[in-house]
Amino acid sequence: MNFLPDLRAQKCQPYPDAALYAEYAAARLGLEFADLDRGAGLLFSVSGRGRTAYFGGGRCSVFPQNTSTSATLAADKYLANRLLESKGLQTTGGQYFFLHDRHRAQRHSGHERADAHSWLDRVGGTGFAKPLTGSRGDFACGIRGHADLAAYMRDVSTFYDSIILQKRYSGEEYRLFVLDGKVLYSARKYPPGLTGDGTASIRELIDRYTERLALQGISTAAGLIRTQTDLDPGSIPDRGVTLVLEGRMNLGAGGTMVFEVPPMADLAYDTAIRAAGTIGLKAAGVDVFAHTEATGTNFTIIEVNANPSIRLLEIGGRADL
Repeated sequence: MNFLPDLRAQKCQPYPDAALYAEYAAARLGLEFADLDRGAGLLFSVSGRGRTAYFGGGRCSVFPQNTSTSATLAADKYLANRLLESKGLQTTGGQYFFLHDRHRAQRHSGHERADAHSWLDRVGGTGFAKPLTGSRGDFACGIRGHADLAAYMRDVSTFYDSIILQKRYSGEEYRLFVLDGKVLYSARKYPPGLTGDGTASIRELIDRYTERLALQGISTAAGLIRTQTDLDPGSIPDRGVTLVLEGRMNLGAGGTMVFEVPPMADLAYDTAIRAAGTIGLKAAGVDVFAHTEATGTNFTIIEVNANPSIRLLEIGGRADL
C-alpha cells in the first residue's frame, strides 16, 4: 500500500495517526506492520531484520528515538523552559500553580491558586495560561485580569491538577520539526477563526466552535474565548465574514499550518536544534515566536514537543516525509 489516502479510507474511524503512518512507512520500507488491537490501532508493532518494536497510538509516544526521561521533561512546560534557559535559550518562561490541595504538604510554597493571582499582578494583569502537561492546545487561553484567572482555574481544575501562567508574547509562530540534529521541515501557524452566517451571534459561533473541539477531547474556558478585534459577543457577523480568534494556533484547535521558511532561517533552525538537543530529544516539534525588530529577528521558544503530530505532512501532500 503506497497511497496514504487509500490506506486511511480502509480504517475504522477514528483511527490513530501514529498507527496509520507507521503502517504506511512500513509498507514503503519493506517492513511488517501488525495491528495488535483488533483494528483499533491503539497497539501495534513494526518488524524487520529479526527485530520487532511495539508502539501505542493515541497519547503514547511514537518516536522511539526519544528516551522516556527526555520526553517526560519536555511534557512539563515549566521544567522544559528552566532547562532551556539554563543553556541560554530564550523561552516564554512562566510559573506553575496547583489547582488542588492534594499533596500540598509535599511541595514548596508559592505555587497555590492565591499565588497565581499575585503573579498575575506582578506581570501587569494579563497573561497566557495552559495546563502544565497539556497538549494539542487543550485549555490554552489568554487571561485578562483576576476574574478571568479565577474562572480559568475553576474550569481547568476538573481535568488537570496544575497550570503554567506566562506573560503574553506576540509574533509570527512557527513549528520546526527536528530529526537527528537537522530541521526536516518548518511551517507557519495561523489562528482559528469564526465565519459568520448572518444569523448567529459571535457568542453562538463560539459555542459551536467549543462543541466541535470537545468532541475531539480539546477543552477550553469557553467564556474566555475572544476574537482578536474584541467585538461585542452579542453582535452578529455578516455572512462570510471571518473573525480571527486570539490565543492558540494548534491544528487540533482549528488553526492552520502552512509550509513556510521563517525569517532568519539559519538562526531559527539553530535555535530549534539546540532546544531539542538540550532536552535530549532526537525527534521534536519546536514551536517558536519570530520577533522582527529594528535590530533584526530573534526567536522565543514556546514549547518543545517530544511527541509532535505530523498530520500536516498528510494534509500538505508530503507523504514522502
